[in-house]
Amino acid sequence: MPVWVLVLDYIMGMIMWTLIGRTAMNIFQREDSNFFFMKMFVKFTNPVIKPFSVVTPSFIIAPLVPLYVAWFFYMFRFYFMPWALGYSVMGCFLFHWRVNLLKSS
Repeated sequence: MPVWVLVLDYIMGMIMWTLIGRTAMNIFQREDSNFFFMKMFVKFTNPVIKPFSVVTPSFIIAPLVPLYVAWFFYMFRFYFMPWALGYSVMGCFLFHWRVNLLKSS
């Protein structure tokens, strides 16, 4: 397994979970809150969310937009990455490359 695949997967995973964390924290805090962690979530995720404004429907309420963007990262990680690595079977064998990765380490 090439190292660039692992690095890309971990970066995409961190972005995805940070966006999900921002959505969860937004339940308890406003985006303009003075709470340190909320400021950091907003600061780090706004540059990721901005390019997706083109494909974000207007009917999605603002607190759920990070979750919508996280869905794109999920789709990329779990559907495009196996295809790009040469796996031709999707569906029940989708996580096969992750299992092989764990076996090889």
